[in-house]
Amino acid sequence: MRTRRTAAISVGVALAAVMGAALAAPAAAVDPEPVQEQRLGVEYFPEPGGEGRRTEVPVNTDHATGRSAARSAAPTAGTTDGEVGELSVTGPSADRLDVVIVGDGYTAGEQDAFHTAAAAKWADITGIEPYASYQGLMNVWTVDAVSAESGITGDPTADVTRNTALGSYFWCSETERLICADIDKVASYAAKAPEADLVIVISHSTKYGGAGYSGLEAEGYPFDGVSTLSSDNAQSSMIAAHEIAHSVGLLADEYTYDSYGTWSGGEVPDINSSVFTAEQMAANRSKWYRWLGETDPTGGTVGTYEGSSYYPFGIYRPTANSLMRALDVRDFNLPGREAMIAGFYREANALSSGTATGSAILRTTRLKVSRAALTGLAAPELRWYVDGARVKRAQGLTAAVPAALGVPADGRTHTVTVESADRSASIRDPQVRAEATERLTWTVKASGHKGHPHR
Repeated sequence: MRTRRTAAISVGVALAAVMGAALAAPAAAVDPEPVQEQRLGVEYFPEPGGEGRRTEVPVNTDHATGRSAARSAAPTAGTTDGEVGELSVTGPSADRLDVVIVGDGYTAGEQDAFHTAAAAKWADITGIEPYASYQGLMNVWTVDAVSAESGITGDPTADVTRNTALGSYFWCSETERLICADIDKVASYAAKAPEADLVIVISHSTKYGGAGYSGLEAEGYPFDGVSTLSSDNAQSSMIAAHEIAHSVGLLADEYTYDSYGTWSGGEVPDINSSVFTAEQMAANRSKWYRWLGETDPTGGTVGTYEGSSYYPFGIYRPTANSLMRALDVRDFNLPGREAMIAGFYREANALSSGTATGSAILRTTRLKVSRAALTGLAAPELRWYVDGARVKRAQGLTAAVPAALGVPADGRTHTVTVESADRSASIRDPQVRAEATERLTWTVKASGHKGHPHR
């Protein structure tokens, strides 16, 4: 979830000593203050297809009283523990959003089952737009975490405990469908994969459940979000699809709490929440005014529907329902879809080249570029420019020679630029269009013909 509250960690131990001339006198012992556990805000969905809820949970399952899952012993030597696999690697990590999937509650002999579950869950997520069209901007890695026992704590009932690698358990914060994990242990496994941006923990269970931790970078972790979900429940995949949208698309929750009453503040920064009615939004050309009146994939039309960002009154969302409101719909609304596309481009590069842009090249240098494989909603277009002038005949080329593009041999310095612009109809905001436009520019040192000077 987007909003987080973290309690301070009290790690100091109070010590008192009697200071005096008589050094033989023993120091007065003072019992140490109890360590206050670190807690994070999480989001969970108590019922399949229902609206989300929020609560706070321990960062480490060692602090979850009575949970023997936290005792996790070292795996037997010779297992695949910590082994990294490639589920879908589309480019170098420097140019991609890297998702790491780790399993919990899978023994040494069940790692194939984990890989099958990981592939199935990722297929569920990428069956949703715009994940489907922009898969080419993401790498997906798996990391084997070998557990001593199969299954996770709290399944099927609260009194069941199991010894697992990540300490996952149902009944977190006394909430049955909320699956928590030891985030420090999750981080240690995720670190084995290249540059994790987001982490999904698949807990070995048929029971519906999961949770979403976001904003973890602010807590000192190298990745922003962690989604937990049960492996063999078809409806749990939607939890991760929703949670990733907070981290990537910067989308707010669109569900409400009756107890929150009426929003009394000003306009909010969230992309999909606003204090303006449709008429006001159109008049001041703000938020999702470009989409007002459009037929939406969630059903109905884009407008301003009262209730969003937890407040039932005084603040609006774009559609009656969406994936950011409840999990009974598999679609983002149009403003949310656009925000997700912008997020993918913020996190990844669709355009890259093996020829460095920081040094001069020759007219005869062959420039080769690669573009992420984008489909469906995406509509990327390649254009080439010489000194800012478009070379129309070169449109769509993934390789070009400056001389063939028209760089003259006049001894002067010129520039060659290749531009990838996403012309998707799912993008209307010029700022998002700018996010979805990437350029690579090279300096060309064009040698002139040697000859005798004029006399």
